[in-house]
Amino acid sequence: MKTKKPPLTHLFRKKDIFESTQFRLTLLYSGLLMLFLVVFIAVVYTILYATIFKDQERELKSSVSQEARNIENYLKYQDHEGHLDFRNQESLVKDVDQFFYYVVNLSGEVVLGDERIPELRPKILTAISNWKPGRNEILQETFQVEFSKKRENGKDRRDEFRPAQRTNTIRLIIAGQPIYYDGKVIGMLYIGKEISLAYQVFKWLLIILIVLAVLFSGVALIISYYMSKKAMVPITRAFSRQQEFTADASHELRTPLSIMLSSINALEMTLDLKKEDYSNKLLFNMKNEVKRMTGLISDLLTLARSDSGIVEHVTESFDFCRIAKEVFESVRSIAESKQIKLYFDAPETLFINGDSQRLTQLLYILLDNAIKYTENGGEAQLSLSLEEKNLLITMTDTGVGISSEDHEHIFERFYRVDKARTRQVGGHGLGLPIAKWIVESHKGTIQVSSEKDKGSTFFIKIPIK
Repeated sequence: MKTKKPPLTHLFRKKDIFESTQFRLTLLYSGLLMLFLVVFIAVVYTILYATIFKDQERELKSSVSQEARNIENYLKYQDHEGHLDFRNQESLVKDVDQFFYYVVNLSGEVVLGDERIPELRPKILTAISNWKPGRNEILQETFQVEFSKKRENGKDRRDEFRPAQRTNTIRLIIAGQPIYYDGKVIGMLYIGKEISLAYQVFKWLLIILIVLAVLFSGVALIISYYMSKKAMVPITRAFSRQQEFTADASHELRTPLSIMLSSINALEMTLDLKKEDYSNKLLFNMKNEVKRMTGLISDLLTLARSDSGIVEHVTESFDFCRIAKEVFESVRSIAESKQIKLYFDAPETLFINGDSQRLTQLLYILLDNAIKYTENGGEAQLSLSLEEKNLLITMTDTGVGISSEDHEHIFERFYRVDKARTRQVGGHGLGLPIAKWIVESHKGTIQVSSEKDKGSTFFIKIPIK
């Protein structure tokens, strides 16, 4: 008993090309927006990073240069005769932005200095001991510190240095300047500036920018979706009109073609023409062309209806082997005219649920394709079998074959591998696209295995109930 179901386009045909195009447009638009955002964030972050840290380095260079001149002036004023000797000069080097300052003699001994965290002095001296600062050179160092909970005097000097309370990692930039007396170097001045807070700020700034980028990516996707949807509106309308025109034109052309074919058949019956007569050859050519046009119109109508979703999917229970045998016998005469041997391999009965009319059309397409592209004296075999809950259809031939680069295109409409040969044997590149649509309307798959001049094999798998 046949039961008709309403047309469910989204179930019985492949994914709409417009949906995939809109998806690609959405990705393209969102990708461009995200690229602009990433470039903007990178530029802003780089400018801020370079500006702030370069400004810190510039201030440090100015400070060490100024302090070195102050020391040199002090030594000349006190007339220390080239010795680094400081008395009552606690205020000589003093800057609230400095983390440490050391005046080191030529022997590497610290003759004057101070730091905010005394525990770091050995590490700092180790870091600068082998460093010979060039002109305007800045040294960057990172130190790890473990603070004691209490000081002996009851006061924790970290109160003077708030950023160190929050982390055990201290980042410093260090500048060095030689100290001269009468044109000779008598020592070095090193000043360090703490930049841990700046690093922490930039770390959080980067996290904030990344979070904003993630949030904006969602907004970009939404905006891109509506932009692509709006861009597809005129294209969708134009294609829908083209579909309607193709379906209407195909439907209207079927009637005059049927009349023409009937008229030619009537002429053949009424006129007593011999095969050698010119008139008979004209009627024969006209009849073949009308049949070819009728087949083309029928294929176009099928595809137009499948695109618009107006084709009803009929589900019925039937013996597929019986239908396959009838189709096989109907094309036998065509195969014999080319001396092609046909083989049929199937069980006695094979009951399935599906659209018998469409599956019959599928077999006609496969057999016609195999016979059409197989040379005289070749072979073709149609096989049916069951594998678990799947119907397997295999169509094998010893024909001209298909090159590997054409495998992905043969199911495209109007695509023909060898256009010159196709014109000789007939065909308009719609058979395999229709076959694919029929298979996919039954939730199945169709694949091809073929090599040039070595024949082809089509594998079809359709789930059955």
